[in-house]
Amino acid sequence: MAKLPVEKMRELERRFGEIEARMSAGPAADVYVKLASEYSELEPVVKKIREYEAALKEIEGLKALLSDKGTDRDMRELAEMELPDIEERLEGLEKDMQILLLPKDAADEKSAIVEIRAGTGGSEAALFAGDLFRMYERFASTHGWKVEVLSASEGDAGGYKEIIATITGRGVFSKLKFESGVHRVQRVPDTEASGRIHTSAATVAVLPEAEEIDIEIRPEDIRIDTMRSSGAGGQHVNTTDSAVRITHLPTGLIVTSSEKSQHQNRAKAMQVLRSRLYDIERQKVDSERSADRKSQVGSGDRSERIRTYNFPQGRVTDHRINLTLYKLDRMMEGEIDEMVDALIADYQAGQLAQLGERS
Repeated sequence: MAKLPVEKMRELERRFGEIEARMSAGPAADVYVKLASEYSELEPVVKKIREYEAALKEIEGLKALLSDKGTDRDMRELAEMELPDIEERLEGLEKDMQILLLPKDAADEKSAIVEIRAGTGGSEAALFAGDLFRMYERFASTHGWKVEVLSASEGDAGGYKEIIATITGRGVFSKLKFESGVHRVQRVPDTEASGRIHTSAATVAVLPEAEEIDIEIRPEDIRIDTMRSSGAGGQHVNTTDSAVRITHLPTGLIVTSSEKSQHQNRAKAMQVLRSRLYDIERQKVDSERSADRKSQVGSGDRSERIRTYNFPQGRVTDHRINLTLYKLDRMMEGEIDEMVDALIADYQAGQLAQLGERS
C-alpha cells in the first residue's frame, strides 16, 4: 500500500485554516464565493486528516501505557482490548485518505454535455437512444441536477437519432465520465411478431462542459452559417431563418443548433463546440500519458463496447469491470449509482496500484 504524503496533508490543513480565516474576515462577495467553493472541496479531506491524526495519537497513547511498567493491570487490559479496534480503524482511514489524496481530474467538478446517437439497429437503435437519455435524465433528477436539451433529432418510430443535452450541477462529469462508449441492447422489438431478439446499439459521449476560461476560440477560426430551420431541433418546429451552423476551421468540427431564437442557437452551438475542443485537448494529454495508465475504465474510447443491456434476462453487464447486475428495469429508471460507483472504485484502485508501484 502506498505511503500517505504527510507534507501534502500538512499543506492542505494549512490552506484550510487560511481559507477559514479569510472567510471570517468578511471579504468581497465574489472573493467569498471562490473561497467557499475551495472550502467545501477541502473540508471532507481535512476532516479525514484530523480523524487519522487523532487515531494515530490514540494508538501512541495506548502503546505508551502498555510499555510503561507502572501501568496497573486494569488499565493494561483495557489498552490491550482497545488497541486492535483503533488499529483497524486507522487502516480504514488510511485507505480513505489515499483515495481523497489521489490526483484530481481538473474537470471532475464540472457540469457535462451528454451526446447520445443511435448506432446499428435502425428504429430500435433510436428507441434505445431515447431510453438511455431518459435513464440519465432520471439519474440527474435524483441528484438535483438540471437537464437541458440543446438539440435533438427524433427517430422515425420514436426515440432519437441524436440528442445532445447539458446536465448542470456540481461533480456531474466525475459521475458520468465513464459512460462514454458503445451501449448495446438485446431485446424483442414491439414490432417483432416472432419474438426474435434483436441487437442494436447507441453511442454515448460525455464531455466536461467547458467555460471560456478553459478554451479560447478565436473569431477568425470559426464560420457561422444561418439556415432555414424546419424542426431539426426535435419538438421545436419552425420555418424561420434561425438555425445556426458553426464550423471550426482549424479542426473541421461542425456544430448545429435549431431553436427558435438565433441568438440562443449561436450560444448553444458555441457551448457544444467549446466543450468538444476542450475534450480534444484532454484526449491529447491523456494519450500522451497513456503508457503510464493501466485503468480499464479510463480510456474514454467511444468506439469501445462498454455495456450490454439484456432485456429478456433482466441484466446489465459492464464489460470493462466484468460487473453484471440483475436490475435492468431499475437501472433504466435512473438507478445507476451502483454501476457508476463500481466504475469509479475500479478506476481509483488502478490509480492506487500505480502509486504503490512508484513508492
